[in-house]
Amino acid sequence: MLTDLCGTRHGPLVFGHSLADKTLGIIDLGRIGEAVVHRALPFKLKIAYHNRSPKNLPYRYYSSINELAENSDILLCMLPGGDETRGIINEPVFQYPGPDGIFINVGRGSSVDDQALISALTANKIAGAGLDVYASEPLVPAPLLDLDNVILLPHVGSAIVETRREMGNLVIKNLESYFENGLLLTEVHQS
Repeated sequence: MLTDLCGTRHGPLVFGHSLADKTLGIIDLGRIGEAVVHRALPFKLKIAYHNRSPKNLPYRYYSSINELAENSDILLCMLPGGDETRGIINEPVFQYPGPDGIFINVGRGSSVDDQALISALTANKIAGAGLDVYASEPLVPAPLLDLDNVILLPHVGSAIVETRREMGNLVIKNLESYFENGLLLTEVHQS
């Protein structure tokens, strides 16, 4: 049995798996995804990715999300939100990583079909999930709260001093630009 610092018992010790020689499949390998790659390589992870089109990188490119999922041990979603990506990570995608596969979402919650994810987790079609974003933030789908094979974070991926400082500076630059010439540097369109 494991016991935490408060003396609460949690069950037997469960062995983990090495990351060496596993494939990290990244959906949307942009600037942040490339930074993740630099952090993953020392763990001897193989890198694969899916984008709209291949990049000039030494990693395996897959032309579909399903094909990437089928060839990944860990599937990392970095997709932006919007109509184009809504629910794109769905039941067929969760069929592929297999019962030892892990799904991580740090992109946008709206890109994941929550019911398909919950079904995959409860049926052990995938081993687990790590989620930092949700379709209806800050609400987390209730069934996820009861699962032992999920790690839930409250959208803290950007919660570091330097990032929040840059976010604040960008707000100031947008205000300055708007009052100078009526244009925003980073305009957001609601759909």
